[in-house]
This record gives sequence, structure tokens and C-alpha cells, in this order.
Amino acid sequence: MSSLLPAVEHETAANPRYSIVWLHGLGADGHDFAPIVPELVAADWPALRFVFPHAPVRPVTINGGLPMRAWYDIYGVDLVSRQDEAGIRASIAATEALIDRERGRGVPDERIFLAGFSQGGAIALAAGLRHAERLAGIVALSTYLPIADTLAAERSAANADVPIFQAHGSFDPVVIPPRGSASRDLLQELGYRVDWHGYPMAHAVCAEEIADLRTWLGRRLA
Repeated sequence: MSSLLPAVEHETAANPRYSIVWLHGLGADGHDFAPIVPELVAADWPALRFVFPHAPVRPVTINGGLPMRAWYDIYGVDLVSRQDEAGIRASIAATEALIDRERGRGVPDERIFLAGFSQGGAIALAAGLRHAERLAGIVALSTYLPIADTLAAERSAANADVPIFQAHGSFDPVVIPPRGSASRDLLQELGYRVDWHGYPMAHAVCAEEIADLRTWLGRRLA
């Protein structure tokens, strides 16, 4: 994963001032969340570039070794007792490369958001909290914090107070609600500002959630 990942891109206007790097969930691809842009973006926001990268294709243990797009391997339903740390760290590095490209295209770190759903949200948290320069914010949807036991030692002081939007469905059978709330609690114990939202849904995204995210982003793009 040393080379730059391919991605779907959408610019809301010329010369984007902000970027949102949005990572999809297990088995999906960069096209999955691209249709959300018109629903999410307000007309008075500054120009944005959305970057929806495609995860590499790899065998996924929990799915019988079937190859699919995945940010890392999943060994069991509890997600945390045995983790693919090497895969997680490779995806953190791939995300860093995407951030570096945005910087090279004129968008500084403090105007870059990392966002993700499920597995993608796990990488958004893991990468964003370790990123050396201050980011604009992290969006973590229906997800959890991976390799959590190393975060205290590896986290970046620059992002110690980065805004975090975390949302979860109360009926989620994939990333069970206690997994999400435990990650929230750990982040709060470490001093992070977590804007937590719960919704009566399964492992999905709902209209109310997008409306809340639009409000949260709008405050940071004002």
C-alpha cells in the first residue's frame, strides 16, 4: 500500500479550500458515499474537495477468506480480541499519503477532515489521532477505535483537542453499540472532544445523522 490509493473525487467548486478524505466500509468502495455530497453540502460553504479512496482488495478472515476491499483483516466478530495491527498500520500510512497529496494541492492540514464509516471510520480515528499536524476534524460513523492500547503512547499533541463527530446506531449488529460507546469513553478519558450522536438504526447512515453532521461541519467551515 505504498503507492497512492485510487479514489473517486468531487469538488464542490473550483479551487477547494478544504478537503474531506472519506473512507468506506468493509466490502464497499470509494463510490459508496459519493452520492452523499449533495445532501451534505450547504450552498454557502467554501469550496470543498471530497476524496473517496478505494481500499485494497484482500482476503477477509471473518468472511471465509473471500477477497474484498478492506482496510484491514477482521478475525472475529468482537473486533478487538485479535486485531490485524499490520493491516491497520498500513492503512494509516495510506491515509497519511492521501493527506500529504491534499497538502501538495494547496489544502493545509488544518483544513483537512478525515471521515469514515465502519472500518473506514476506524482508520479515520487511528490515523487522525496520530497525525503529526493539526487537522480540521474527524468523523467516525458506526465504528470503533482500533489498536486502542497504543493510542496514549502514539497520539499526536497537535490533535489533542481535534473535534470528533462520532455517531452510532442503537441496533447495530455489526459494530455493536457497546463497542462504539467504549471507544467514545476511552477518547473522552484521554481528553478528546467527542460530539456523540446515537440513532435508532442498524449498521447504516440515516437522514437525521447527515443533518447533524452537516451542522457540525458547517460550524467548522464558517
